[in-house]
Amino acid sequence: MSHAGTDPETAPTADPPAAKLTLVTLTALVVGSMVGAGVFSLPRRFAQETGVAGALIAWAVAGTGMLMLAFVFQTLAVRRPDLDAGVYAYAKAGFGEYLGFFSAFGYWASACVGNVTYWVLIMSTVGAVWPALGNGDTLLAVVLSSAGLWAFFLLIRRGVKEAAAINRIVTVAKVVPILVFVVLALFYLDGEVFAANWGGADYAGSLFNQVRGTMLATVFVFLGVEGASVYSRHAKRREDVGRATVLGFLSVFAVFASVTIVSYGIMPMAEIAELRQPSMAGVLEHAVGTWGQVFVSIGLVVSVLGAYLAWTLMAAEVLFVAAKDHDMPRFLGRSTAQDVPANALLMTTSLSQLVLIVTMFSDDAFNFALDLTSALSLIPFLLAAAFAVKIALRPGSALTAGRSTRPELAIALVATLYTAFLLFAAGLKFVLVSFILYAPATFLFVKARREQYRRPFSAREAVICAVSAAGAAVGVIALALGWIEL
Repeated sequence: MSHAGTDPETAPTADPPAAKLTLVTLTALVVGSMVGAGVFSLPRRFAQETGVAGALIAWAVAGTGMLMLAFVFQTLAVRRPDLDAGVYAYAKAGFGEYLGFFSAFGYWASACVGNVTYWVLIMSTVGAVWPALGNGDTLLAVVLSSAGLWAFFLLIRRGVKEAAAINRIVTVAKVVPILVFVVLALFYLDGEVFAANWGGADYAGSLFNQVRGTMLATVFVFLGVEGASVYSRHAKRREDVGRATVLGFLSVFAVFASVTIVSYGIMPMAEIAELRQPSMAGVLEHAVGTWGQVFVSIGLVVSVLGAYLAWTLMAAEVLFVAAKDHDMPRFLGRSTAQDVPANALLMTTSLSQLVLIVTMFSDDAFNFALDLTSALSLIPFLLAAAFAVKIALRPGSALTAGRSTRPELAIALVATLYTAFLLFAAGLKFVLVSFILYAPATFLFVKARREQYRRPFSAREAVICAVSAAGAAVGVIALALGWIEL
């Protein structure tokens, strides 16, 4: 059946049936989303902030907090099976349409910025042997990255089932090099070097500040824990959404922590802190020679391309579902006969392209994009966790199916406190930069309201809009006067 001659403006509005995904595929989406660029950059990011003791504490905090967040998504998938595109839908159901819109936009924007880090890191990796690519931010690097970006657009445009199947294969292929790195690093681990790195360096400051400095890096590597929830409308069985979330988290947490800790036993942390990204390649090269760098670099390219695929899928899905719920302009809610949200996918790829061009003018494109990605995701995560608290405090109400338990309330409270702490850890700079992105996005919300012949804002929404606009104004002024720097 062909729709080649159909005008999209006059095509029937009935949606094709959603592609159904199994527990294995959903779990692969979660793992594929989390295991991406971040894990290959962990040694340097941690060595710049803390030693072994601080790293152990940081992973304990991040692991506990993110596990609670994973349990929150598992609980919400069961309590509110009617809600699709998890993070966005939970914010809307709990706190209204405008904050739901902000959650959808923030999550989507964080995915787009995160996708740019993938291409920058690939080009930086190849740049070790092809200097013209620099650190992934030269003109040639941007041109090649752009070609890859649009090639993936065409791949996903063919159909969700095909893209998800490819992601499952890539997920298996990319985990192997990381596990090999951990085993080799353990074999070559030097106890004296490890002990010397225990307490951190003079530049790292207090232990609290050391741990705080690692938090955005841990958020970045754990982004994707909500992957199955975002893609919930495609699950064969609703309960698989929660299972895939927890299975995916547990399967990668030990790997992330291990990559960080074993690296401290290979090189002095001051030297790790100066490595070129991907720093995992530099660590293994120090241990086994040049072939170690090549091995990790190949693994990185496979890993990052797989993560890019998963994140592009999820980003487009959020825009699509938000548009179907009338919280984004209706043109983003159209899908093809292959169940691909084509316009949402095009907008996702276009924003990534724009940010990719901006990297040519940035001093440290990779680290800034990594931290901004994490900061943009915090508001959606905080609202989802707070919604879980709201449900737990009102068991049996119209908010939820079934009765909540005390453990569910405790988990939701811990997840909420953790995400609030992450906002504090992010610092004022990234909060203000996030406002600069959030505030202009309101035009999309207003357009959606006008399409429905509704008032742009209620009284409460107008206050929220004013606050976001004020935050954006302060952010622009702070950048212009040099109070904060990118």
